[in-house]
Amino acid sequence: MPRPTSDVQAFEARAADADLDDLRARLAAARLPEAETVRGAEPGRGRWEQGVPLADLVDVVDYWRTGYDWRSFEERLDRIGQFRTTIDDLGIHFLHRRSARPDATPLILTHGWPGSIAEFIDVVDELADPAEADAPAFHVVAPSLPGFGHSDKPAATGWGTEKIAAAWVELMGRLGYSEFLAHGGDWGGNITTVLGGRFPAHVLGIHTLFAEAPPGLTTDGLTAVERRWTEETRDFWRHRAAYAKQQATRPQTIGYSLVDSPVGLLAWILDKFAEWSDTEDSPFERISRDRVLDDVTLYWLTGTGASAARIYYESHNSLDPELRVDVPSAISMYPRDIEKCPRPWAQERYRQIVRWRAPESGGHFPSLEVPEYFVKDLREGLAAVLAAHR
Repeated sequence: MPRPTSDVQAFEARAADADLDDLRARLAAARLPEAETVRGAEPGRGRWEQGVPLADLVDVVDYWRTGYDWRSFEERLDRIGQFRTTIDDLGIHFLHRRSARPDATPLILTHGWPGSIAEFIDVVDELADPAEADAPAFHVVAPSLPGFGHSDKPAATGWGTEKIAAAWVELMGRLGYSEFLAHGGDWGGNITTVLGGRFPAHVLGIHTLFAEAPPGLTTDGLTAVERRWTEETRDFWRHRAAYAKQQATRPQTIGYSLVDSPVGLLAWILDKFAEWSDTEDSPFERISRDRVLDDVTLYWLTGTGASAARIYYESHNSLDPELRVDVPSAISMYPRDIEKCPRPWAQERYRQIVRWRAPESGGHFPSLEVPEYFVKDLREGLAAVLAAHR
């Protein structure tokens, strides 16, 4: 395999003990509101009607202060391999795990919000060096989006999804990967769509959890399930997307709370892990507290609550309605994700869908909720993509 260019540097992040002590002190001194006024206290999503229930938040805050081990997460990142490079004057942080397999294919994984590279740390090794000899293997690259984690914070506007996709092509080229596969969900799915549509000379094919159809399509001819998907998506954007409107219009305002208060940051993010996961009550039915806190603590220690929110300001509703993806595409619509696109609609943008799946369980964070199934689905989807490309 080609060696990284001189423009790529190995990277290690070590939070100062003083910063971790400060976090614990802020958690201990937090001022909390009274409990929510939701009727009844039985487990169920009704408890979350007004947001994160006080009792649940208190439990997580206590664990964050007294039991959570950030150093363990840092060590895991180092074992995978961390690097940084500068593209268009912006430092980009990324994980890079080369496979030992000579037949491995380069693959870039792109996270979204309120996710981070923490979404992928439980699946990178299995994707790079699978236990089964007949399973496909990948050279895995997982960048932190601009303004997220250890990537730099843009000092000016312009870092929307189109520019990010172009930066990913440059990044992969610097690693010696002139052709590669791409996967993503949420904003990562949007960026993956742009990669497939704008850069077919470099992108062998894509696997996405977020298929966004062109606007103005009719529900005529859709199945009952597909019609329900469109109704659920419409309901989400009408009644449950205040966070997106806030971050798309006033990211600086919410950013003060997200950067100044660890409890405020935790509540803002935990609310989405709860609502968007395939659970009956708490997100911790499927996702460990440690993994959620890996994600939240990464936002906290890097002070990226405001800068990460700005991806909505840069790119909300910005996908080019005329963009078409002609490279082979595999698409998975998890049942509790926040947007699910009917296949007839998806086919209007993705012209070569080689595999379509609607799994029986899982939500917006399948790599954390159902990691074994996620790896299997991703492998099979990318295998179908590669077969079609050949």
